[in-house]
Amino acid sequence: MKKPDWRTTGERPDYRFSLANERTFLAWVRTALALLAGAVAVNQLASALNPVQLRTALCVLLAVFSGVLAFVAYRRWAAQEKAMRNNEDLPHSWVLLGMAGVVGVSAIAFLVLLFWR
Repeated sequence: MKKPDWRTTGERPDYRFSLANERTFLAWVRTALALLAGAVAVNQLASALNPVQLRTALCVLLAVFSGVLAFVAYRRWAAQEKAMRNNEDLPHSWVLLGMAGVVGVSAIAFLVLLFWR
């Protein structure tokens, strides 16, 4: 399998930094899995919560964001590796703000589901 072009440029970063970047990537993937598990849990275990449309929207939001987050995690990992290889500043990611927003909106939606009568 051919290496991506950015893997052959610049200098190899210190392995400790590459491993730290990989641990961060894995943490993002764990977060994506947790969001997906939350979507499944709301769908399967909270089926009595109403309104159904809000519950379904919450499940869809969590599942879609989970997939997006897993994809972005890889892209972020690659961008960090590329920056380290080329001795550049590490890129900023707005996904962190988006992740916090989705979790906040999901918490509010779940509270509405819990107290809706």
